[in-house]
Amino acid sequence: MRMAFINVPVADKETSKSFYSALGFTPNPQFESDTTACILVEENIFVLVHEPERWKDFLHSEPAPAGTTAFMIALSADSRDECDTLKAKALANGGSEYGPAQDFGFMYGTSFRDPDGHVWEVTWMDVAAAAEAGGINSPS
Repeated sequence: MRMAFINVPVADKETSKSFYSALGFTPNPQFESDTTACILVEENIFVLVHEPERWKDFLHSEPAPAGTTAFMIALSADSRDECDTLKAKALANGGSEYGPAQDFGFMYGTSFRDPDGHVWEVTWMDVAAAAEAGGINSPS
């Protein structure tokens, strides 16, 4: 089984720990330092949040300009309700709107920005119905 370690720059690790904890994720002190916190999303998915001085140690190029979306992190959900619930928790705890919900019938997703502007998507899919429909890019 692969593990995913998602590294993101943040202004303040304690703010990020509080935000992700409010989403139901668990801080993991095993990989924490004065400038980095680790949050366990699921058994094999970790988010490591790094304050600016530590983030610079990871880069071999210039960081993405502030206010840009360099990548989007997508998580699966067990239901449409779970998508909406996670977004509501994010918005209530320092996150912000990113885009409207997308509903393809067999697939539903929401999105939000965390306190540092990183974009998160939460998506539910009925895999059997998606296969029948030919996927989201099939002609109407």
